[in-house]
Amino acid sequence: MSTAPAAGPAAATLIHTDAQGLAQGEFRLPVQGGTIAAYYAAPEGGKDLPVVLVLQEIFGIHEHIQDICRRVAKAGYLAVAANLYERQGDASTYTDIPKLISELVSKVSDEQVLSDLDASLAWAGRNGGDTKRVGVTGFCWGGRLTWMYAAHNPAVKAAVAWYGKLTTGHGPLIKTMAVDIADKVHGPVLGLYAGEDASIPLDSVEEMKKRLAASNNAASRACEIVVYPGVGHGFLADYRPMYNKQAAEDGWKRMLAWFGKYL
Repeated sequence: MSTAPAAGPAAATLIHTDAQGLAQGEFRLPVQGGTIAAYYAAPEGGKDLPVVLVLQEIFGIHEHIQDICRRVAKAGYLAVAANLYERQGDASTYTDIPKLISELVSKVSDEQVLSDLDASLAWAGRNGGDTKRVGVTGFCWGGRLTWMYAAHNPAVKAAVAWYGKLTTGHGPLIKTMAVDIADKVHGPVLGLYAGEDASIPLDSVEEMKKRLAASNNAASRACEIVVYPGVGHGFLADYRPMYNKQAAEDGWKRMLAWFGKYL
C-alpha cells in the first residue's frame, strides 16, 4: 500500500466537462427483463475503443457521473454508465442519505448489478467498443462493485475503485464482501482510499492489502492501494463539500495511468 502526499482542506469546486469532440448522450440499455437508463460518452467517430464502465455513487447517474464519463471519453475511451438501481426507485428524489440507503440502495443485489454491467459491456461492444480492452471504475457504492465486477467478468483487464467498502456492503442482500474476492480478480485493481474515511476503516484497507499480497493470482498481486492521509470519503465528488482538489487530481492521474498501462 502506498501513501500519497497529504492533501489540503476540502472545498467544493464544480467541474464541468464539455462535449466538444465527443459523441455522448442518454439511452435505454437493454437488460434482463427490459431496459434501464444509461449514459455514454466516446471520442466522436471512434472505433474499436477501449471500454470503461463507470459505476455510480449511491446518487445514481446524475450530472457528476455523466461528467466523469465525458472526462474518461476525452482520454480516449468509450465510457458507459448505467442506472444500476432504476428498478428499485429514483435516487434523485432523495435528499436524506440514510433514507436513500434503507429504502433503495439496500434492496439492490450484487447479482442484479453484475448482470446489468455485463449488459453494459455487451452494448459497448455493439457501439464502437473493443471488448478485449475493458476497464471499470466506480465510486463509493460503485467502488465496492468495481472490485466485485473485476472478479466476476474475465473480460476486465483493469479496474480503479474509489473509496469502495471492503469488509461490508449496503444492506442485508450483500453476502460476499470485496475482501472475499481478493484472490479472484481477473485484472489488476487500483484502490484509491481516504485516510480519514469514517465509513471505511484503515484496518479494512490493511486486510485487503494482506489478502491481495498472499494470493496465488497474478492479477491480485498486481493490485495497488493508495491512501490519502488527512482526506475524507468522496474526495473526487467536486459537487460536494467533501471534494479535495489535490487528492482528486492525483487519483485521476493515477487512474488514467493505470488504464493506459493495462488497456
